[in-house]
Amino acid sequence: MGDTAVGVLTVRRAGLATVQDLGRFGRSRFGLPVNGALDQYAARVANVLCGNAEGAPLIEITALDFTCTPSADVLLAVTGAPADLTVDGIAHPQWEPVGVRAGQSVRVSGIRLGVRVYLAVLGSFNTPKLQGSCAPDTVLGFGHALRDGDEVGLRAHCPPVDHPHFRIPLFRLRAPVPRFPATRTIDVTDGPDLAEFGTTAERLYGTTYTVTERSNHIGLRLSGDAVPRRTATGEVLSRGVPVGAVEVPTGDELLVLHRGRGVTAGYPVLAVVTATGLSALGQVRPGQTIRFRHRTLTEAVTAHRAQRDAVRALRTRVRAAFGAVGVRVPPPDP
Repeated sequence: MGDTAVGVLTVRRAGLATVQDLGRFGRSRFGLPVNGALDQYAARVANVLCGNAEGAPLIEITALDFTCTPSADVLLAVTGAPADLTVDGIAHPQWEPVGVRAGQSVRVSGIRLGVRVYLAVLGSFNTPKLQGSCAPDTVLGFGHALRDGDEVGLRAHCPPVDHPHFRIPLFRLRAPVPRFPATRTIDVTDGPDLAEFGTTAERLYGTTYTVTERSNHIGLRLSGDAVPRRTATGEVLSRGVPVGAVEVPTGDELLVLHRGRGVTAGYPVLAVVTATGLSALGQVRPGQTIRFRHRTLTEAVTAHRAQRDAVRALRTRVRAAFGAVGVRVPPPDP
């Protein structure tokens, strides 16, 4: 398909939305954060439901309502936090492919229980890339938030396929949908500085923390009644830190680094959020409460593999369903 566009997706109401992918990998040694979709699981599933590569560009919608109109027939999927998805005012399910005709109005509204929703289209979007990714980066000054009236190029069209008389939805692909509880449980493994906290390290698992309003894609700031305290007295030198590092600065809060984090820091790292925990963390909003749950490395790897296996199984079902009704999936970008 290359960069040839078959139409555009016109943004009617942007709210807080950006074009994202899974991030800019392999650039940390140059000081560049990975960035990308904060709920990686929901982003992967949205693309898989559209027959795309998991890392294809898609739209990340944060907290506020979003409305758009395609100029060509498209197949789209909306995942992430529970929300109301309508096409010309008619409700459609999340976590399933939905056919949309040219000129119809797609609206995502009432985002609740989480904070981010992902909208993917079959064939993905034409969008500029830097260092192999379209993910916005405030350090590089690359990318921008979508605005009302913006147009995003469509790489493929897909006439809607449904029952001609009863309008029965075509797809029921049973995508694994995560839970969205009021209090999130975030899995973590031991951090490199665990021993420096002595017996206070156990406070991490016995306390409910509240996400503060100073949180963003760089890191979440958490307040709690019993923050662990570093008992060692030596100086902590700046060093490389992973995405998901649970840092304990001086004061009464924790700092959990997310995908926009700088690659070095100088606070002690008590724990590290697991790969599956990071996606859950991408859905928490200011004012929401979370708990941490300790996991061994083996348990963390097992959970990650189970999630990846579920996505692969979904991809197999999507390919079978698309093949049965003649939906053509364009090749990915080279």
